[in-house]
Amino acid sequence: MSQPVRFALIGTGRIGQVHAASIHRSPDAVLTVAADAIVAGAERTVAQHGGRATADALEAIAADDVDAVVIASPTPTHVDLLSAALDAGKAVLCEKPIDLDITRVDAVRDRARAASTPVVLGFNRRFDPHFAELRRRVQAGEVGRLEHLAITSRDPEAPPSDYVRVSGGIFRDMAIHDFDMARSFVPDIVSVTAVGLRQFDAGISEAGDFDAAVTTLVGAGGESVTITNSRHSAYGYDQRIEAFGADGLLEVGNVTPTLVRSSSASASSVGEPYRRFFLERYRDAYELELAAFVAAVRGDLAPGVPGFEDGRAALVLADAAETSAREGRTVAVDLS
Repeated sequence: MSQPVRFALIGTGRIGQVHAASIHRSPDAVLTVAADAIVAGAERTVAQHGGRATADALEAIAADDVDAVVIASPTPTHVDLLSAALDAGKAVLCEKPIDLDITRVDAVRDRARAASTPVVLGFNRRFDPHFAELRRRVQAGEVGRLEHLAITSRDPEAPPSDYVRVSGGIFRDMAIHDFDMARSFVPDIVSVTAVGLRQFDAGISEAGDFDAAVTTLVGAGGESVTITNSRHSAYGYDQRIEAFGADGLLEVGNVTPTLVRSSSASASSVGEPYRRFFLERYRDAYELELAAFVAAVRGDLAPGVPGFEDGRAALVLADAAETSAREGRTVAVDLS
């Protein structure tokens, strides 16, 4: 039996805790060190999941007893930490986005391409079993030639405006997951048309961002993708995909705790509410993402695992959507 992959976790905030729990639950992984500038967060993490704590991320990355690094720190730190992991020859799983500035991403592009160890991007939705099955069946030709992909992504409630101001905006922070999902079906996107909306959240509007958006992507083969985003949804976390082609339709609806539905004199086919938190909806996806990364560290990088180039492409699409929404025009893109 192979020895567990030894991990350094950089960043122990909300998403860092998700990764720490996935590592702890995996029989093929062990948390060696957790690093956070606020060391108390790292100390709480290792108290629960094992390992040692440090405030020095570079020390954690370079440690001899670390095989792989998970970067779950704030976005502005990603490029420098990714560079350090590449310098140390460590496999790295980096949360999205790589950076908010494409020039900083491109500054490390050649090094990431040339790396002898895997660089994986944290687009966890690719690993969701429902979406993965939909993609498999589309690629197998079940709907014939894909003509249209519809992605719906609505959060239960908007983030604080203080977060919005530093997040990069709805396209780089929220819709970037949907841009990557779109590319997993239609890799070669050639144009982006987006409308940004200010419908309900004064704080987001004051921060200069949009609280909802509709984006249309066009593929090189004429395929269309429509992405609907909103920062609120009264009925819970709304995550759906529909794939339409010449021979039919495949769709994934929202996930509920059970499939039990009730009918009575007052209502029919009533089910449980949708999930209200991303971790509830995507817990399996995060665990499967970690399993795929562990396999990649051991030399088995599966097709479809998102890498550096996928992270860069998603940011290019997000930048194009932002430009389109601000300037009211279609933006041509080149993802090469």
